[in-house]
This record gives sequence, structure tokens and C-alpha cells, in this order.
Amino acid sequence: MIDLGKYEFWFLTGSQDLYGDETLRQVAEDSKKVVEAFAADKGMPCAVAWKPTLLTPDSIRATLEQANADPRCAGVIAWMHTFSPAKMWIAGLSSYRKPLLQFNTQFNRDIPYDTIDMDFMNLNQSAHGDREFGFITARMDVPRKVVVGHWGEPATRARIASWMRAAIAVADGKKLRIARFGDNMREVAVTDGDKVEAMMRLGWSVPYYGVGDLVEHMAAVGAADVDAKVAEYESSYSVSWGKDKAFALDHIREQARIEVALRQFAAENDVNAFTTNFQDLHGLKQLPGLACQSLMASGFGFAGEGDWKTAAMVRTFKVMSAGLGGAGRGDSFMEDYTYHLDPENGMNLGAHMLEICPSIADGKPSVEVHALGIGGKADPARLVFTAKAGPAVCAAVVDFGTRFRCVLNEVDVVTPPKPFPRLPVARALWKPAPDLRTAAEAWILAGGGHHTAFSNIVTTDMVRDWAEMVGVEFVVIDRDTKIPAFRNELRWNAAAWRA
Repeated sequence: MIDLGKYEFWFLTGSQDLYGDETLRQVAEDSKKVVEAFAADKGMPCAVAWKPTLLTPDSIRATLEQANADPRCAGVIAWMHTFSPAKMWIAGLSSYRKPLLQFNTQFNRDIPYDTIDMDFMNLNQSAHGDREFGFITARMDVPRKVVVGHWGEPATRARIASWMRAAIAVADGKKLRIARFGDNMREVAVTDGDKVEAMMRLGWSVPYYGVGDLVEHMAAVGAADVDAKVAEYESSYSVSWGKDKAFALDHIREQARIEVALRQFAAENDVNAFTTNFQDLHGLKQLPGLACQSLMASGFGFAGEGDWKTAAMVRTFKVMSAGLGGAGRGDSFMEDYTYHLDPENGMNLGAHMLEICPSIADGKPSVEVHALGIGGKADPARLVFTAKAGPAVCAAVVDFGTRFRCVLNEVDVVTPPKPFPRLPVARALWKPAPDLRTAAEAWILAGGGHHTAFSNIVTTDMVRDWAEMVGVEFVVIDRDTKIPAFRNELRWNAAAWRA
């Protein structure tokens, strides 16, 4: 469902015509070799396209305007091989609207002590050429990422690849449609927000659809499609039939029908994320559970209770991490549910009634049918599992009226010390950094919601880059967080984002 190959990044090399043809030919050859190294690196999520060396204000402006207009171009990587007077870049940067990375590298890694001369120095001027470019981007307050390091180092390319993933998520967000089946859950504040501002700043479109629109699609689903989907469930997961197999199969088939209908609806309406609401289930026999989990596993964003911002962030995480998954590694809708308030071993149990993505499961999930004491519908089928242990992040986007804020907490998912024999839902038990007390206090002070996008692939740096690209305030709760300093950060941010 997520095709990163439809995007590319443009590699722009800055210089000037002062140096003569021979030097400029070398500049072009060197920059092509850098791009070839990117192409050979399997860690790069998509192609990097080489562009001719930029020497004049007109060529710079034309190239950046072309980048804006090209739907394949998800961003630009700029490198000043030699000195490139930065006034040449003002017109182009003034109109450029996509993510920008300044790559402060040079073709040679080491200083050639025995042979270095002025010809070499004139050719390899990144040390001050990139500082000239850095001044103008700072002076113009252009959002950008700066990566310093040799292009031949895998660690340097890995940082660029991480930024590229965030930029692709921005491009995906510009055309993201989040279908709301039912509106925000009544009287809940944090899951609501300004949909017009979200579309203006993030590109997220949040159209409303009545549950009846989904029910109509369900009525048109044939038995063969339901059979095929049930067979898919049986192939991918363990199925717990319980004491009455006919009863369980009937309820699993209903989830299959919902999933098939949702996929058809999404394809017809260009939807890549959606929400449901257990207060609005007219015409549905069950609250969607297994259906939502299966859709998330294939790349859809989802959140319950009409929480369109979290559904969009789950999709954003899915795009950022596409192609990086493995057993138990993925992204999911999540909710903070229950604390373990041991002062020496504080933990948080994340879960939801039905809809946690199986991509994060430790082992094969089990399809189970259980009663649900909310929503007033038939017993829904769902996947039950425990999340894989390891480092992860939880992030929430909240609306503060004058701005959006993204709050992120770094966590360590742990293997539960005991099983959950009477908890028939998917769950993740984690220790938040730096500790439960500090993390929870900081999260609440920041106004973070109870719903989050969870990932054990996406990194803090990816989310930070994404927030910078889209102009969203970003606060992190990690191992270095101290409450007094965190309070001050929120105060400073309030002043900065009010400007």
C-alpha cells in the first residue's frame, strides 16, 4: 500500500562560474559520484536525482521552482562543493516550499598533507561554502536539516535516509484523506481540533462519512470475498474457536465483511486513514476490531473515537517506517490505559478495546471473539497479543488553538512479568523514559492526549525532522527530562510560537 519508490530527492550542488571550466567539470564529476554512492546504499528509501551544478541566481530559482512543481520530488539536498555566493540563492529559497537538507560534506575525506595546494583548496571549499549557504538559510529562517559528515560514511548516509523518510511522510500528508465514520466522540476535548488549520498546515483532509456509507458497502460484499478474507486470517494468525466454532466463525466473518467493505470504500474515496466511534454504530453488528487491525497492518492509519489527528500520525509513522519492518516491528494506534505505580519499577500498560496493529506483536497473534462491555453490539472478533519488547516511541499531536503541538515520549517496551489470562485485547507494557512519574507529569503538563501513535521503528529524530518540516511545535520526553526544565521549555515555546 505504501510505495516509497514514487518519490525522489534532488541533489543540488552549488558553485559559481569564477573557477573556470576545468574546476566546474570536476565539481560535476564529484557530485555525480556522491549520488552514485547514495544509489548503491540499500538504506536509502528512494532515488536521489543528480542535477547540473547551479552557478547563477536564474538557474537556482528555476531549479527550485521545478522542484516545487514536480510531484515526484519530495525534497532537496543541497551541497556547496565550492564557494557559492548566497545572494544567488535568495530568490529560489524565497519560493521553495518543500523539505530542505543542507549536506555539509566534501569530496575528499582527509586533508592530503603532502600534496595540498591552492588548486585543491579552491576546489574543496565546503568548509566555508556551506557556512555561506547556512547564513542565508538562517537569515531567511528557512526550515532545514543540517547533516555534517563525509558522504562515504554509512552513518552519514543513514542520517540522510532518516530525514528522507520524514520528508516522504510530509509529501504523503499533503494528500492524506482521513475518513471519519461518525464524528468525534461526544464531549471529548483532546481528540477534537481545527480541521481547516490541519489541512492548511499539514495537508490532512478530514471528510466526514456517515456509518451508513460503510454499511452500504458491506451489503454489497459477496460471500466469496468474505471467505477469502477469513482464509487470509487463518493463514496469518492463530484462531481461537472457543467452545462454539460456528458462533466464532460467524463473528469473524462479520469482521471480514467490514474489512472488505472498508478497503473498497477507501479505494473509491482515496482514503489512507480512518476513524470509528463506538457511539455511532448504526447498522453495524459489531464494533470494527479485527478489520481495523488488519487494515493498519497493511499501511492504513487508524484511531478510535473519531481521533483523526492520531489516525493521521499512525499513517505518518507507517510511511516513515515503510520497508524497515521485521517480526514484531511496526507502528500502531495506542492508548495509555493503566499504570503500574511501583515507585521502583513504574510502568504503563498501553492497549485499546480492539484496535492495536499486529505489526508490533511478539509472536503470532490470536483471533478471538469476546464480549465487549461498551458500544451495545455483538461480541467482536479481534487479535490478541503482547507487543514485542524493545525501545519505542509514543507521539500525540494536540491542537492548542494557535498551533499544533507534537509530544513524544521515548519508552522501553518490556516482556510482562506475568501473563494476562483475563485481558482479551492486544497490549504493550512499557517503562517510559526517564521514569513513569516524570514522564506522566511532563506529558500532562504538555497537554498530550491519551491516544498516541506508537512505533518501535520510527525514531525521535524522524519525528523531530517531520515537525520542523511542517511547522509544528515539538517537545520530547526522554532520559534527560527534568520537570523544572521541561516547564521552562513549554513557557519558552509558548512565547516563540505566539510570535
